Amino acid sequence: MPTPSRATGSRTASAVGPADPSWAGLYRLGGLSAALFVLLVVIPVTLVFAAPAPPVDGRALLPYIAAHKTVYLIELVCFVGLSVPALVVFTAVSVALKDASRSMAAVGGLIGVASEVIALALGSSPQSLHGGLVVLSNSYAAARTDAERAGIVSAADALIAATNAVSWAGILTATGILLLSLAMRKGSFGRAVPVLGVLTGALGIVSEALRPMIGPAYLVYGLLLPAWFALAGWNLHGLGRRGTP
Repeated sequence: MPTPSRATGSRTASAVGPADPSWAGLYRLGGLSAALFVLLVVIPVTLVFAAPAPPVDGRALLPYIAAHKTVYLIELVCFVGLSVPALVVFTAVSVALKDASRSMAAVGGLIGVASEVIALALGSSPQSLHGGLVVLSNSYAAARTDAERAGIVSAADALIAATNAVSWAGILTATGILLLSLAMRKGSFGRAVPVLGVLTGALGIVSEALRPMIGPAYLVYGLLLPAWFALAGWNLHGLGRRGTP
């Protein structure tokens, strides 16, 4: 008859064993979604070389959008749209960790998914990316009087201020990454992903909370974020392949 300590050790070993292979399809989808997330980050970053960054002043931004409308719309769609694959990645990682650290995985996954739903609902992203600004840019170009233009600029400044303010969606995303990465220490994601994730999550919470004040320093978190998604996605892809009959 096994002793209590041996029985406990057996249960612990089982709890941190391989991810449930019955979810192999979700793991593979999570891997593909992570690759799409990285692509949607790379495209607008590459476009920085095709056009300058959008201004943060309404009077300058409205003509900028008219002159660079294609680039602006691509950046807007990419930065808002990346929340969709992120939803799948957070869900897949949470399920993959359900036997490693059930509570941490559930809470981390829930926060991560909620953050992306909020981001999609907002439909905007710093720097000064908002669909309403495209409409205001068209109105500004069609305005005939200085009074009309002044009113449109005031509306644009209000949207810019709301868009570039501290985002709870961003803070929650970083929190979800932090919690899931802490859960990964007992899971099937190796050592690099949880270490990178803890660093990314902790730095992300601070960076998002202080975003209006830290300026270019935000770029550090901006680089770590897609790196974590890439590594997490690669591991999900591996779990999916191992779980395929």
